[in-house]
Amino acid sequence: MAKNAIFIRTPEISWTPASSIYGESVLYNGKEIVFVKQLTNRLEQGKGVAYLIKLIPPESKIIRTVAVASSDEHVYILEGGYCYRNGEQRLFPGDYVLNPEGHPHAALVNIETVALVVCTGATDEVKEITVIEPKL
Repeated sequence: MAKNAIFIRTPEISWTPASSIYGESVLYNGKEIVFVKQLTNRLEQGKGVAYLIKLIPPESKIIRTVAVASSDEHVYILEGGYCYRNGEQRLFPGDYVLNPEGHPHAALVNIETVALVVCTGATDEVKEITVIEPKL
């Protein structure tokens, strides 16, 4: 039996504040700093989830995300990138990361960043989303 394709015009989907998912931990001085666009959620069919995530760090700060992959997590950087603790950029648009199921990992972001995230099953277990100072 043939399956139907799913087509989505991502500019027509609004960014959802991630505080609706993670609570106040993704607010900085009362301001939203993490947003998501849900593309697909096929967990009920035993499949995975795809979404866009946008991180907007406060001026001269770093957003640190610490998580454990609940399934294989594919991350493709579309805009911005990840950085080292000192703020030096280490991942750039076009870079790809695979966090295999069970893998503890972290992301540091000091510039506005948009990534496509595709999980083969459940999304990550997020342990922490905080704003930190660069370690110069």
